[in-house]
Amino acid sequence: MAGIWLDALDDIARTCQEHGRGDLLQAVRLKRAHLLDPTLTVLVVGEPNQGKSQLVNAIVNAPVCPVGDGTTTVLPTVLRHAEVASATVVQTPLTRPGTPPAADPPAVQRTPVPTDKIAAGVGGSTGRLPGGGPAYIEIGLPRALLGAGVVLVDMPGGGDAAAVGAGTPVAALARADTVLLVTDSTRDLSVNELNMLLHLTRSHSNVAVVQTKTDLVPDWRAVADRNRRHLTDAGVPAPLIPVSAALRLHAAATDDHALNAESGFPALIALLRRHLAAKPDTLARAAVVLTARTVVEQLAAPLRAELTDQRSAEESAPMARLHAAQREVDELRRCATRWQNMLTDEMADLISDIEHDLRDRTRQILRMVDEAFETADPLVAWDAVAQWLEESLVEAAAANRRWLVQRCDWIARRVAESFARYGHGSLPPWPLTASAEYGAPVPELERPNVDRFTVGQKMFTGMKGSYGGLLMFGLALTLAGMPMINPISIGAGALFGGKSIRDEGKQLLRRRQATVKAAVQRHVDDFFIQVSKDSRDAARRAQRVLRDHFAALTDELQTAIIESLRSAKEAADTDAAARERRQREIQQRMIRLAELYEQAQQVTAARPAPLAPLA
Repeated sequence: MAGIWLDALDDIARTCQEHGRGDLLQAVRLKRAHLLDPTLTVLVVGEPNQGKSQLVNAIVNAPVCPVGDGTTTVLPTVLRHAEVASATVVQTPLTRPGTPPAADPPAVQRTPVPTDKIAAGVGGSTGRLPGGGPAYIEIGLPRALLGAGVVLVDMPGGGDAAAVGAGTPVAALARADTVLLVTDSTRDLSVNELNMLLHLTRSHSNVAVVQTKTDLVPDWRAVADRNRRHLTDAGVPAPLIPVSAALRLHAAATDDHALNAESGFPALIALLRRHLAAKPDTLARAAVVLTARTVVEQLAAPLRAELTDQRSAEESAPMARLHAAQREVDELRRCATRWQNMLTDEMADLISDIEHDLRDRTRQILRMVDEAFETADPLVAWDAVAQWLEESLVEAAAANRRWLVQRCDWIARRVAESFARYGHGSLPPWPLTASAEYGAPVPELERPNVDRFTVGQKMFTGMKGSYGGLLMFGLALTLAGMPMINPISIGAGALFGGKSIRDEGKQLLRRRQATVKAAVQRHVDDFFIQVSKDSRDAARRAQRVLRDHFAALTDELQTAIIESLRSAKEAADTDAAARERRQREIQQRMIRLAELYEQAQQVTAARPAPLAPLA
């Protein structure tokens, strides 16, 4: 029957080797050798002063383990069968941490101890070499129970299998077949003891609770009932056996079978014998299942963590680069839309502002010309006004052109700011920089044709005015009996003639001024049309230069970003494929571990039901 669980254990060892876990492989090999050993190792653990040593003494019916006040168990005590009573301190050489294991490990050091100094040996003051490694004391006794194959291990107070250093003979002893947790009847099981039991039942198939000192506590049965409820509530499948070591030893001394039965030890020893008989089959099968569960948990934990990390990870580095490249493509598309809209809007505003500025400047010039010709005679002031008008128009066109250049430069810089995140802020070669001053020819101002007030016109106007005055006053004076032509009518005619000449001169001046103003208005309008068109053309040229420059820059960036996106996608696809392969591999390994655990459980298919708790 051993071949079934040995095959399962070998499968577990091969799985450990496939996963590269040399530590688990070594533990499985030690477990295999231990299960093939016909002896039953019984580990006695518990908190201090619970009666562990006295329990061991009562089992073997010999005062081998020191007990009493002032006695401290420092070294584990191992009781084996021997024809002659003996005691030996076994110590392993001390190895430094991180030192690789030697091909031929040094032999353990064995120091005999007189039987009368066993207490000193257990206390660690005798037989233990200074500077050595972990040690334990081995005691040989000629007892039938020990001769049947039972090995008792009395651990120091508070010790358990997990407290023993790995890689030492003591660690090998800690791989017990049966674990007895010792607690006394003076109190219920503590939280630490329940936690220890939970830990032990995960690594050992046979765990029992021994409640000692029943002879000292009258209501030990109530304590036992409460402890059984605690075990049930904690989910610990361990039987509880109340015993009295004092009654056992006294019964052995007096050969009192009834007192021996009352001590509870026959049930405990019967339990150990059943475990010894079941070790080659039932116990070994259960140990294989526990070993499989431990190995599967150890191997599955990192795989499960890695699988969870891969599934829950927000994104890998290649995927992050791909998402970043996609965001860059989207951002460049938005950037292209922004700068194109910005350029179009700013240029439209610029043309409107430039035209309004030029219109405002020409209006101011016209206003000043109108003010000048309100009083000035064009025949006299035309040359001076024409020269001033020409200079003012040229200055207005130059100022308007300088503002156009400044605004174009400001627009170019503002559009270039859209590319600042890409490290590109260079401006295009500026076509308007060299022609900031307006250099186009200004339309020539033609001298307008104005009427002059000649001498003949003055004589003719004076004669018409004097004739009316002479006739009007002469007729009026004839009524007074005077002749029509008299000094008074002649004087009146002269006055009327002068007034007619002055009135006609003023009218001619106003007509000349109106003519000149109209001519200047037409000239300024022609100037405005020409300069406004030149400014619009210059703005359009600047817009085309900026559009072509930033479009080329956008194409260059788009080419680089698309290339980066392509490489990032290839890397992300490769990474995704590798991650998918790794996930499939992990899942296959997890399935293999589950199958391994199911195979180990099948080993116990014919395993009898667990032993019922004994009263």
